[in-house]
Amino acid sequence: MSARGRSAPASGDKPSLRPAIVWGVIVGVVQVASPFAFWWLDAATVYALGLAAIAFVYIGFAVADGRSKVIGIEATVAMVFVVAAAIGITGSAWLLVVGFAGHGLKDAWQHRTRFVLNTRWWPPFCAAVDWVVAVAIAIAIVAGANLQR
Repeated sequence: MSARGRSAPASGDKPSLRPAIVWGVIVGVVQVASPFAFWWLDAATVYALGLAAIAFVYIGFAVADGRSKVIGIEATVAMVFVVAAAIGITGSAWLLVVGFAGHGLKDAWQHRTRFVLNTRWWPPFCAAVDWVVAVAIAIAIVAGANLQR
């Protein structure tokens, strides 16, 4: 028993991913509200910048992983999301929904395959962020919000 009266995890047990997911939802909500912090930009631009930024995080993980193949693939995938984000600034805001949802699917795939090493907690966290933002943007579009000026 630990000092708090709970059993410590067995040596083979993995810690829960629940905190990563909860924090992902919290960060997702903050990202949904982020256009208020950048009032001089339209919401589509702010969301597109967020989509591009999160896409590049995996390049850092890939560099830490060290395998050239992983770095190349992650850089290519990041550029796909950057292009989707750029088009989403002036094109249909639905492309931002697809971009965030697609990045969440990429996170789920990463979590399942462990393609980039040493990212156990990151994919569930990032998928939660992505899906919260995708759902919020979709709701805003359906509700009639204009994300572009």
